[in-house]
Amino acid sequence: MYWLVLAIAVVTEICWALSLKWAATAATWQASSVPIILSFVNMGLLAWAMRGLPAGTAYAVWTGLGAVGVIIGGVFLFGDRVSAAQAGFMALTVVGVVGTKLFATA
Repeated sequence: MYWLVLAIAVVTEICWALSLKWAATAATWQASSVPIILSFVNMGLLAWAMRGLPAGTAYAVWTGLGAVGVIIGGVFLFGDRVSAAQAGFMALTVVGVVGTKLFATA
């Protein structure tokens, strides 16, 4: 259950970060409210996941997958460019997250 909540938190983290860029380009109060709302949802889900998972494990998974997801989302939504070296380091980040998950005690 806690891993599922953490997965949802990762998705909201990605949406939150991408909504920051969108809000900056839209420049309306409605657009600016989206990242504020998502930040509360995001932090609440992360805190809930940490009830049953070690804090370091949950945070490592959340930040690692969130960062990779934001990069991928930026490519598709905003036309951001990713070099081969960046893609390689993104893959290393995913390997680190998978290893963290596989060897987690909870």
